[in-house]
Amino acid sequence: MIDVGLIGFGFAGRTFHAPVVSAVDGLRLAAILQRHGSEAERAYPTARVVRTLDDLLAIDSLRLIVIATSNTSHFELARQCLEAGRNVVVDKPFTTNYAEAAELVRVAQKQQRIISVYQNRRWDGDFLTVQRLLADDKLGRVVLYESHFDRFRPHVKDVWRERPEPGGGLLFDLGPHLIDQTLLLFGTPDAIAADVRIERTGAIVDDAFDLVLYYPNRRALLRGGVLVSTPTPRFAIQGVQGGYLKYGLDPQEDALKRGETPSSEFWGYEAPERWGTLLETQGDSFVKEQLPTLPGDYRRYYANVRDAILGTAALAVTPESALNVMRALELAMASSERRCAVNWKA
Repeated sequence: MIDVGLIGFGFAGRTFHAPVVSAVDGLRLAAILQRHGSEAERAYPTARVVRTLDDLLAIDSLRLIVIATSNTSHFELARQCLEAGRNVVVDKPFTTNYAEAAELVRVAQKQQRIISVYQNRRWDGDFLTVQRLLADDKLGRVVLYESHFDRFRPHVKDVWRERPEPGGGLLFDLGPHLIDQTLLLFGTPDAIAADVRIERTGAIVDDAFDLVLYYPNRRALLRGGVLVSTPTPRFAIQGVQGGYLKYGLDPQEDALKRGETPSSEFWGYEAPERWGTLLETQGDSFVKEQLPTLPGDYRRYYANVRDAILGTAALAVTPESALNVMRALELAMASSERRCAVNWKA
C-alpha cells in the first residue's frame, strides 16, 4: 500500500485527484493539506488533514505527494517535496515556465524519485479511440488532425486562473491537455504557430487560442475558447483513407463534478448517441459507421504511477514528455507575440 498526500483541496484536488486516488487499488489517500476550511475532513474522514507543508512532510509514511494548487505554487512545492525524498505528481501545467520544469526534473533525478504531470486526459475515452484508430491504420496517413477544448463561460471571474500572473490564462489551463495528446500521437513538430488572445469584455488574460503544429506531412490544429456556444468537434481527423468526427467531451469530468467516484463497472462509458463517426473509403465512396467510444478511465494514470513507484512498470507521463509540453507552451506564446511560426529547435 502506497500512502498518498494531497496538497490542495480546491476544485482540482477535490474533483480530479482525491476521488481518483481513492479508487485505485494499492493507493491510500492518507493525508490532505488544506490550509483553511473543513471540507477535506468531512469528505475523507480517514485521511489526516494538516495545515502546513512541514506538517505534511513530517508524515513519514507518505511516499507520493500530489500537488493540486495554483500554478505559481507548483515549482516551490514540488521542489520541497522532492528534496524531502517523496515521489511527486503535479497537476497541469507542470510549472509556469520551462526553466522551472527543467529544474524539477534535475532535482527528481538527483533524489532518484519520480516526478510526473497529471495528464489524465490521455485516458479520455475519445482519445483512446483515436489512438486505436491510428494504431490500426483505419484512416491511413493523417494529413489534418484537429482537436478542440471549447466551453461557453462568458463572464469573467475573480479566480487565479483569470488573473495576470505567470501560468494564468486559457492556454496554460487547457493547452497542456491538447498539446500532450498531440505529441503523444505524432511526436515533436518542426514548428509551431499560435494566436493567443483575449475575446471576452473585461478579461485581462488570454481566453482563446489557436495553435498549428507543423509536421513534414501533416498539420495539427489545436483550439480552445470560452465563448463557444455552438457545437465544435472534439476531434476532426482527416486521412488518406478516411476520417473521424467526434463531438462532446469525455463523460468522466461531469461525473466527477457530480460527486461520483470511479467505482462502477460502467465508469467512463459513453452513451451511443455521443459516439463519433468513422468514414472509410471503399472505392470511390465511403462506408460510414458510428464508432463505439472506448471507455475512459482516469484511474489508469494513478495505477501507472503506483506501478512505477513499485518498479513494475515504466512511467507513462515521463519528465521528458512534460518538458516537451512546457516547451510547446512557451513557443506558442512567442509565436503569438511575434505573429509568426517558430521552429521547435530554434
